[in-house]
Amino acid sequence: MRVKDLPKGDRPRERLMSSGAAALADRELLAVLLGSGFRGSSAVDLAAEVIAHCGDLDGLGRSEPHRLLAVRGVGPAKAARVAAAFHLVRRAEAGPERERITSTADLAHLAAPLLRGYVHERLVVVVCDPRGGVLRRSVLTEGGADHTTVPIREVITTVLACGGAAFGVAHNHPSGSLEPSAADVAATSRLIEAAETVGLRFLDHLIITSTAWRRIPRAIVEDVGRNRGETS
Repeated sequence: MRVKDLPKGDRPRERLMSSGAAALADRELLAVLLGSGFRGSSAVDLAAEVIAHCGDLDGLGRSEPHRLLAVRGVGPAKAARVAAAFHLVRRAEAGPERERITSTADLAHLAAPLLRGYVHERLVVVVCDPRGGVLRRSVLTEGGADHTTVPIREVITTVLACGGAAFGVAHNHPSGSLEPSAADVAATSRLIEAAETVGLRFLDHLIITSTAWRRIPRAIVEDVGRNRGETS
């Protein structure tokens, strides 16, 4: 059966777009690269033949394009696409190591350039992989001279969309004060709870000024959390 004759929900490309690449088998991922099969053989069938021809995925990744031409239905265009895809992966793996967060100071170092020198408060989120490698660093909100919102749902959604395992946030105080407001502490408490709910590790919430930084103490945050629980 041709791939285009399958229900849309069963087609590899459509499933990749709706459910992500992790939902596809190896042959289905390769079928997306190949794009099509040939008479009597679908792209998925052809992909299975290509993998079998090379022994396994490791063998396929190390194969030169001309070796793939020995498989019926694979022409220069298909062979080149597959070889290019695996070569891009090797380049990415050999590229410079990501910046890594191993301490609160590392988080401050990464967030400060996006916060210092601004007359309005901004909220920065830094997303990390399980080993602390930085996946994303971006400004999430920008508010007034003395406040900005901390959208809990948007923060968590941003981390999950990046495939992150941990995250930290930071915001600036243009006034120069390092003292957290009641709203800062409450937002930190909610972030900790939200992270625990979805299995993420919350690193820290920092206040950054033009010359210094301070983490919002967990002891203060825990007190707020307990008080909220007692009154709920």
